[in-house]
Amino acid sequence: PAGVFNLVQGDGATAGARLVEHPDVAMISFTGSTRAGASIMRGAADSFKRVALELGGKGANLIFADADEDAVARGVRQCFINSGQNCNAPTRMLVERSVYETAVDKARAAANAIAVGPSSAEGAHMGPVISKGQFDKIQDLIETGIREGARLVAGGTGLPAGFNRGYFVQPTVFADVDNEMTIAREEIFGPVLSIIPFADEEEAVAIANDTRYGLTNYVQSGDGARRNRLARRLRSGMVEMNGQPRGAGSPFGGVGHSGGAREGGIWGLEEYMTVKSVSGWSS
Repeated sequence: PAGVFNLVQGDGATAGARLVEHPDVAMISFTGSTRAGASIMRGAADSFKRVALELGGKGANLIFADADEDAVARGVRQCFINSGQNCNAPTRMLVERSVYETAVDKARAAANAIAVGPSSAEGAHMGPVISKGQFDKIQDLIETGIREGARLVAGGTGLPAGFNRGYFVQPTVFADVDNEMTIAREEIFGPVLSIIPFADEEEAVAIANDTRYGLTNYVQSGDGARRNRLARRLRSGMVEMNGQPRGAGSPFGGVGHSGGAREGGIWGLEEYMTVKSVSGWSS
């Protein structure tokens, strides 16, 4: 639409600062970091420009004892899609205590089974992250996780075996993570998974909702009534259960520091529209 500017990643804060001052810009749609989104929103306030933001996430994946056999491995694979550079990745795996150590072993095996290589290589594998800056940030956060007492069960700092250059990050899994640790609070945007134990449904919900983000949460359980309860209580724009993707045309977007915009389907169209009410229209 005329007067609407879409920004995707890049230096969003700098570009947004220019656009919010432009008199012909009526709305800014931005996909990227929470930091840049906040800067754009602040800049747009004085001129009352509309802002649609699709920002970061720190999704919780709630795995109960009655989850299917592939639930843990599936969660690991989803976390590491696009080398972990995925805003709705399930980066916090919450596991019921009765199956916790079994889940840790499964997560270790799933991470170790992921091959790493360049995009030119054939077959299924995980590629590098986008830049040196992002690589360095991920390395620092892995080191922070170790320093704060999380148990490293797969991966770690440095390049994968067989690599002497490139921005390749080892598929990394931490167990015994506390939700107050840095790796459980910050969006790492890389292939790093944090596993957190929980005692019951109440504790699982409390941990999952204890985040500034709210993009996508995940539930793995064979109990349909439980899944429905959790879908209502989890504070996020999306909830995916038992590995079933959301239907075509479903809205994509979050709450809190994940932004409030919606993409996809009729909601995505309405995001760019303004309602006008007219009386006395002549037919």
